[in-house]
Amino acid sequence: MTTPELLFDGPARAPITIALAHGAGAPMDSPFMQAFAVGLAKQGFRVARFEFPYMAERRMSGRKRLPDRADVLLATWRTAIAALKPANLTIGGKSLGGRMASMVADETGVRGLVCLGYPFHPPGHAPGKPAAPERLAHLARLTTPTLICQGERDALGSRDEVESYKLSPAVRVHWLADGDHGFKPRKASGSSEFDNWRLAIAAVAAFAGGL
Repeated sequence: MTTPELLFDGPARAPITIALAHGAGAPMDSPFMQAFAVGLAKQGFRVARFEFPYMAERRMSGRKRLPDRADVLLATWRTAIAALKPANLTIGGKSLGGRMASMVADETGVRGLVCLGYPFHPPGHAPGKPAAPERLAHLARLTTPTLICQGERDALGSRDEVESYKLSPAVRVHWLADGDHGFKPRKASGSSEFDNWRLAIAAVAAFAGGL
């Protein structure tokens, strides 16, 4: 597979690189992805972003496409990791991007894993129904140090739901107060989406810097 085009922020000689992949519906330069890349770069990290083939095609054609098959998404991650060198690399991303990263983290020997809004189940999931096994089982076995930043009321994995799951001791969950899947809280919370983004960026910086 061809190495995906990489978009870099931050110092080229930074001791740690953080590679981030986008979610299912928005590209690597969405406001969310841009905020995290720039915010982490300002903390002294080198941040690399890339797009899965379906999103790169969408950028060229302007036509929306469904995400690629899982094997294509995983192969894209493996290729990106090989290009960036895993020894000083933390991988992850938004929703789909983070979930796919979590499935290759142990095998590729990366230093750490960061999931920004982990999708424990697909959209439209019935309340009270357990998480999809293919999205949860490997999280109980992970050995790669992992940070999951999750909104407390994320429809794809709320605090009440996720705290009932058995996760590996290598996994730590950082909760964003009243946040949804993009970490946006309700107005009544007195906080804002950008406040939660800043808190998540700080949590990722502290995690990656401590590896």
